Amino acid sequence: MRYDQDHESQDVEDRRGETGGGAFGGRGIRLPMNRFGLGGLLVVIVLSLVFKQDFLGLLGDGGGDAGVPAVATGTPGAGGTVAEGEAERTARHLASFVLDDAQLVWGAVFKSAGQEYEKSRLVLFRQAVRSGCGNAESAMGPFYCPADKRVYIDLGFFEDLARRYGAPGDFAQAYVIAHEIGHHIQNLMGTERRVRGAQEADRSKANRLSVALELQADCFAGVWAHSTEQRRLLEQGDVEEGLRAASAVGDDRLQRQATGDVRPESFTHGTSEQRAGWFRRGLTSGDPRACDTFGTGG
Repeated sequence: MRYDQDHESQDVEDRRGETGGGAFGGRGIRLPMNRFGLGGLLVVIVLSLVFKQDFLGLLGDGGGDAGVPAVATGTPGAGGTVAEGEAERTARHLASFVLDDAQLVWGAVFKSAGQEYEKSRLVLFRQAVRSGCGNAESAMGPFYCPADKRVYIDLGFFEDLARRYGAPGDFAQAYVIAHEIGHHIQNLMGTERRVRGAQEADRSKANRLSVALELQADCFAGVWAHSTEQRRLLEQGDVEEGLRAASAVGDDRLQRQATGDVRPESFTHGTSEQRAGWFRRGLTSGDPRACDTFGTGG
């Protein structure tokens, strides 16, 4: 991917030098199931098997215990005095660029519809962090918190994405950030709130609605990717990297890797085929209206 490799975003909060507290103890630790981070399902299942504790029980289907809204205590923009290796520095600049670029694209989309776009912020952390949705650990993977309108990521996830999930490459990393910004779009549009209300009203539809929400975020990531393709920011192999990343975090693939079994009734994000398919739909169309995963059943 062609991008400014020294890019610094003013909408990045660097909290890597802080300690976020143990996400597995105390009040306010539950994360909404429909905000469960990319790849987090596999990690949590493995933790449950290894430690013989129900870490899946930490995940809620609705808003969970909100905890204290996040406050920016790190250094905005650059990593400041936080020590980082070359790989982490590169990942930080890429994440900063994708954050700003995606928000420019969505800002234009909102403006064309006569609406005002409210920016999200990207929070970098290590090991654990306190968000407006409660405490979380790196094992949960990247996530978006609708309560404080922030995306949270431990940059070490990108190494897991490449080694554990078999999805290397800078555009695979870009897909992750764009997917989480897709959740921000849903929050601004009121989709996240409506889905949560529908889940609470009818628990039997909770998983199906969660899948539709996640697939739409994949499609929205594709809408941004379409823009990068039009502006000739993509290099050979980038599209394949994005599709591979979307497929790598499908529920069926993660469950099969973790337990050898696939339980469709427990899906919260969609299959590998669905995730890659909806990302491709957004990429091909460049039109958010093509991302109606609810009307088509996902």
